[in-house]
Amino acid sequence: MKIILIITLLMIIIEFLELKFENKIREKITRKPVNQFVIASLLGSIPGCVDSFFIVSLYVHGLVGFGALAAVMLSTAGDDAFIMLAMIPETALLIFAISVILGIVGGFFADKIAKAIKLKTCQPCEIEIHEKELDFKHFLKEHVFGHVLKKHIPKLFLWIFFTMLAIGFLVENFNLEPIVTSLPVFLLIVFAALIGIIPESGPHLFFLLLFSKGFIPFSVLLVNTISQDGHGLLPLLSYSVKDTIYVQIFTTLFALAVGIVLFSIGV
Repeated sequence: MKIILIITLLMIIIEFLELKFENKIREKITRKPVNQFVIASLLGSIPGCVDSFFIVSLYVHGLVGFGALAAVMLSTAGDDAFIMLAMIPETALLIFAISVILGIVGGFFADKIAKAIKLKTCQPCEIEIHEKELDFKHFLKEHVFGHVLKKHIPKLFLWIFFTMLAIGFLVENFNLEPIVTSLPVFLLIVFAALIGIIPESGPHLFFLLLFSKGFIPFSVLLVNTISQDGHGLLPLLSYSVKDTIYVQIFTTLFALAVGIVLFSIGV
């Protein structure tokens, strides 16, 4: 319940800020190509999936390229970022900072690859940008209750409760540490990257809880974080299966490459 209360408060604050400054962000990100990688990666590091939805929307309208799409997916941890902040705040902030840098780098390479293979992306279309007033009653009804409390919190509660219950049961009844730690770190890294393909925030919680108990190294948690996109790719999946597959392949391979580097230096 403590974790859920912290998550709820953070989600409401971030939802408000995103709505308040949405149009200004849209103007900044579409000005220069380099802005796309940097701003998309920074937005992705903000907990929640709304920023990923925002970049996907711009991509679908042709206002940002494949590099920005890859950048936001690499840097985002979805709704699990809230749980990370509640459970391992210092490590979470470190992961967010690293994810921003990796998102920018990955976005740059993804853009280059997309141009090299002549990947067809969405064509630009006109979107009217205008300032809007944020109605407080509408915010409470539609965003706080309708979105955060009704849509996200029940699902997050179930994921957290049953995952903690399962791992708690295993820890109490089995000597889990030697089982997990006996697995090769490289195998754990590959597994963490592949699990990230699942378009859902919950599976990441398995790695988060194992890390919090000291069963897996930092590298495994980081690889899973940059590989997984939360719900961020679901809107793109409904628009273009091909583009969804392309970005999933890139983010998974990029996460594996990062994991291999970390493994080789013993992190």
